[in-house]
Amino acid sequence: MTTRTFFGEPAALGYLAFTEAWERFSYYGMSALVVLYMTETLFLPGHIDHVAGFAALRGGIEGVTGPLSSQGLASMIYGLYSGLICFTPLLGGLLADRVLGARATVVLGALLLSAGHLALAFDESFLLGLLLLILGCGCVKGNIAAQVGGLYPQAEEAARTRAFTLFNMGINTGAVAGPIACGALAQVFGWHAGFAAAGAIMILGLVTYLAGLRHLPPEPRRRASTGGPSVKPGDWPVIGLLCGVIAITVFQSVAFYQIGNAGMIWVRRMVDPMTPSGPIPTAWFMSIDSLISVLLAAPLIALWRRQAAGGGGPSDYVKLGLGAAIAAVSALILAVASALGTPGHVSPLWPALAFAGFGIAFLYYWPTLMALVSRRAPEGTGGAMLGVIFMSLFVAKTAMGWIGSLYETMTPAAFWSLDAAIAAAGALLAAALWVPIAPRLAAIRTTCAAG
Repeated sequence: MTTRTFFGEPAALGYLAFTEAWERFSYYGMSALVVLYMTETLFLPGHIDHVAGFAALRGGIEGVTGPLSSQGLASMIYGLYSGLICFTPLLGGLLADRVLGARATVVLGALLLSAGHLALAFDESFLLGLLLLILGCGCVKGNIAAQVGGLYPQAEEAARTRAFTLFNMGINTGAVAGPIACGALAQVFGWHAGFAAAGAIMILGLVTYLAGLRHLPPEPRRRASTGGPSVKPGDWPVIGLLCGVIAITVFQSVAFYQIGNAGMIWVRRMVDPMTPSGPIPTAWFMSIDSLISVLLAAPLIALWRRQAAGGGGPSDYVKLGLGAAIAAVSALILAVASALGTPGHVSPLWPALAFAGFGIAFLYYWPTLMALVSRRAPEGTGGAMLGVIFMSLFVAKTAMGWIGSLYETMTPAAFWSLDAAIAAAGALLAAALWVPIAPRLAAIRTTCAAG
């Protein structure tokens, strides 16, 4: 019988959670800085001329969008970077399922991520650094999550949901610490010190993963790399249903991830950062949603355990809809703050409240979606299906970048009202599709349990 030592779950879950925590530390530490860095430093004369490949990238983007301001261009680059980071896990899942195996693919990804963060510490290699991060995340993200799902039999549905909630608590711990540490280093020593710290932390993530390999179960037999996918005919309706559920969450993802893009610009321009101890670094606000997710993870796990034991509580599908609704309310808080305040004089309590709301929304929808898909995906498609989840984020974050480029063409109140409307559309769509989707999801769960 498996020894359970990490909050009542397998020890391997702890190593996977901490590996992802260090990876998220580096990612969110960098993300909290990169839009501000581009708009305030990189795009200025004396810097932009040194970035290898920038002229071609700018020409390609503006060939589609037309001329962009510095803020608009930074938003588009951030959206494309963030989106591609979520597209490549599909390829990483296939690489692991068919060629290298999950373990070797994760190690490769960690090395690429470390190199990418360090490359950001120099203007000349900025775009190369983004490329390495995109490739590294593709190798790591879906495959770490798939290994979490592989710790449990298909029938242990409640255990998987708890595991993914704990896993995401680790993710959010890193997401809290990253912006705080990297933001403080950037404010004191300069932007490049923050980026270099992100790279060093990713190396620690690799060491953590290697230390936990002995606790992981044997890898499943990899599929042949030729001959196409061996999906049974009866699997396709399940795959289609899960892809439909994933698609519904795109709306709240667009709204949620805007806080790392236009949200940072809004805080910088609208919020009064001064406190008796000095100014609050803008990057620190990026930690609030993750901190709330960490603080509420354990209480929510306890609540869901009690509800499951009593045969009640919201289903996973309902949790997805609730997450979208909470995200809509959170964006409305920023709209209200914008309407009532003036630039440089908005209390930091407004973004703190809004970002906290986004953290609650994330906790309701993201670990729930990962658990739902991992336990209902047909056998042998777990890595690829989790890659599809990240592919939905590719769509969402690319759209987020384009929408964020509209920030300077709208009033702040109108912009955040638009963001709220996008999340609300996701909540309404989930409610409208309840009747055709919920029974079919329940039928898949019953089949898995019987198997």
